[in-house]
Amino acid sequence: MSSVSIGSLQHHSLRENPKYSPKSKAFKPCSLNCSPRTQTQAKLFFHSRRFCNFFRAPKHSHVVVVKAASTTETAVVQTSESADLLFKETFPLKRTDTVEGKIFVRLDQVKNSQIWQLTVGCNLPGEWILHWGVSYVGDVGSEWDQPPTQMRPPGSIPIKDYAIETPMKKSSSSGGDGFHEVKIDLSPNSAIAAINFVLKDGETGAWYQHRGRDFKVPLVDYVQGDEPDGNIAGEKRGFGIWPGAFGQLSSWILKGEVLTTTGPDGSTNSGDPKQEKTDLPGDVVIHWGVCLDGAKKWEIPSAPYPPETIAFKDKALRTRLQPKEGGDGCWGSFTVEEGLEGFLFVLKLNEKTWLNCMGNDFYIPLSSSTLSARSTQTLSGGTQIPEKNAKENQEGSISTYTSGIINEIRNLVGDISSEKSQKTKSKEVQESILREIEKLAAEAYSIFRSSVPTFTEEAVLESEEQKVPVKICPGTGTGFEILCQGFNWESHKSGRWFMELKEKAAELSSIGFTVIWLPPPTESISPEGYMPRDLYNLNSRYGNIDQLKEVVKKFHEVGIKVLGDAVLNHRCAHSKNQNGVWNIFGGRLNWDDRAVVADDPHFQGRGNKSSGDNFHAAPNIDHSQEFVRKDLKEWLCWLRKEIGYDGWRLDFVRGFWGGYVKDYIDASEPLFAVGEYWDSLSYTYGEMDHNQDAHRQRIVDWINATNGTAGAFDVTTKGILHAALERCEYWRLSDSKGKPPGVVGWWPSRAVTFIENHDTGSTQGHWRFPGGKEMQGYAYILTHPGTPTVFYDHIFSHYRPEIEALISIRNRNKIHCRSIVKITKAERDVYAAIVDEKVAVKIGPGHYEPPSGQQKWSSAYEGKDFKVWESS
Repeated sequence: MSSVSIGSLQHHSLRENPKYSPKSKAFKPCSLNCSPRTQTQAKLFFHSRRFCNFFRAPKHSHVVVVKAASTTETAVVQTSESADLLFKETFPLKRTDTVEGKIFVRLDQVKNSQIWQLTVGCNLPGEWILHWGVSYVGDVGSEWDQPPTQMRPPGSIPIKDYAIETPMKKSSSSGGDGFHEVKIDLSPNSAIAAINFVLKDGETGAWYQHRGRDFKVPLVDYVQGDEPDGNIAGEKRGFGIWPGAFGQLSSWILKGEVLTTTGPDGSTNSGDPKQEKTDLPGDVVIHWGVCLDGAKKWEIPSAPYPPETIAFKDKALRTRLQPKEGGDGCWGSFTVEEGLEGFLFVLKLNEKTWLNCMGNDFYIPLSSSTLSARSTQTLSGGTQIPEKNAKENQEGSISTYTSGIINEIRNLVGDISSEKSQKTKSKEVQESILREIEKLAAEAYSIFRSSVPTFTEEAVLESEEQKVPVKICPGTGTGFEILCQGFNWESHKSGRWFMELKEKAAELSSIGFTVIWLPPPTESISPEGYMPRDLYNLNSRYGNIDQLKEVVKKFHEVGIKVLGDAVLNHRCAHSKNQNGVWNIFGGRLNWDDRAVVADDPHFQGRGNKSSGDNFHAAPNIDHSQEFVRKDLKEWLCWLRKEIGYDGWRLDFVRGFWGGYVKDYIDASEPLFAVGEYWDSLSYTYGEMDHNQDAHRQRIVDWINATNGTAGAFDVTTKGILHAALERCEYWRLSDSKGKPPGVVGWWPSRAVTFIENHDTGSTQGHWRFPGGKEMQGYAYILTHPGTPTVFYDHIFSHYRPEIEALISIRNRNKIHCRSIVKITKAERDVYAAIVDEKVAVKIGPGHYEPPSGQQKWSSAYEGKDFKVWESS
């Protein structure tokens, strides 16, 4: 048996007036240190002033002590022996408080008028917006309608066709209580039965309801005998008795989370803080458990337990820490058995205040294998400390590129060890991800070996800059690709598109593109090429097979790689079966209905069930059939050899499992591959949610299924850019951890960013980028990590000079798919970031200048509501 001890805690912080907005300013670090102790014992030191220091022994040691002390100016961490440091990790601390506020609803008759005025207000700090609509007499259900124009207060914005958003303004009659309110005019002769509303925090995008439901203010009598609904503001028997029951509104409570973070210098992240020193109270409760493996799933360990320990929902334990002598903190000792992977905990100060690690649990590794892995990770690059080490880590493009590879290895390790991964991934898939990690590690090592200096500093200045190795593994490219979509929805109409594009090859190369995506080449029922029939017939509406070979050859001559648009999910049949259903194929691949999935109701397939979503316009191909996969692999290899394609754009990959894509990539060995995984983002009340983690997780899951052999279009980033630019809500461009909120924030080397394509724009316009703001979008994707894609229609338009300038900046500064982005500002009207410490960019109408200091910045390019600087 072994023991874990949690020692005294002392908190010294700066508190500010509660705000709901966890703005994305840089967090100061705290550190995690592990060192051996005598008698196989270790100590865990916790310094709650955003520095957390954990010390424990490397092997057979499960004794951990946590304690800290504080002086007037700073908290001092007391440590014991720590000579043989095993690992050190840096991470921030998050303190979550719950605050309360009130809302009120009041109805008054306007003096000398038949008009009544409804007032909705709240006293919660923040930029509040009333999101509201009306219900009419006779309406069935809970749907909203937009109110009549005359009811809408000034500054109101319509939301689609069912709601209105009105900013709440400072109340003139609140008496200095900080109330914000909206006044709505009502006519007693109106057919409106009720007003429905929710409150929205304009800074964070968070929604606040009444017990999970909309607020509702009835304006007509209830039906006799009906019981009042719990979310109804007050009962009304007619205008005559108002405000009547609205007094109960004063007790309604809205709750939210306040993020209070303080740095070692005593500074807070935002606002005008009020300084106070707070010792953690003596009744601190530690909420704790253990995990058996890297999934970090909480488990209750075997007894014995410390005094005053109770079980919490059979998932964790809660222990009240014991006060120290002298009353300057508290501590606890915990005994756990051998063979455990880690010790998990969070700290509960009271019912409204918790301490955790930036939204995650504190974690102490207990197994020697975990410590070894984390130690190796630190030696490979460590956890970057913001600000202090930023300039020390800047070692040129090779060092940055290598750091990107190391970060990617961490992402893969985190993915394979996550709880979700353990549940959803087979052993084979996990092993394949490990092989990818090995490839990346080998590449990082080769870069390190090749970059060891064997010459003088003067020779370095005179010699040519070393080139980074360009290939990682099939499908992922060099990392420096800039992709051009070489067609739009109307390109087929000329009948000779390949020849027209051939004439533009040199021009596109001079702009700086390295890859071009060509339209589908096969015979197709639809002229655009996305309903293919005979896969080996390459006479399409864009040109014949010889013209296709010519255009590919021309692009190769000017140094541009070529992607073929491969439609693998579905295929149109040549003839009907005995039931009159189109599911019999002809040509060289003369499949029968066994090649069609069984659960597509329109085409009566005899294959297995689909491994993805069905595309109902054509028979969905069953990729689980070995003969299908064999034929498709041969076809892709034939295209590579016969036409000269360098890679693939894969259409509608939601329709089949990514593991089959890996099979096709391994067989055809493309230099670059990208899949179109497009589904809907998350919305609430018709407005896009701030948190789109679930959406990007689905895309990342598909990339994982391919073993990382293909990238995917970053639909998440496109959608978030839509909302941010259209509504002037640039805070959306930073996620809860201060990273880019799309796939590019999680797996940048596999994120192919774009703002428009033949489906979303062109003459289809299914999801057109906000008009007039296209260059803000390009300023974002062409300066950020990921692989940027530029749409054909934008290149050959008035945007061309600006696009050329941004591409030139990207190439000049060697920005690549793994570049490091540091978000420096994400507020209502401006977003700004620094990439690789070389390029600074801001988009939005708000003001921003890069930080001044030793690093000098010069303006590189400026357009409407965007600007780019280069480090000089």
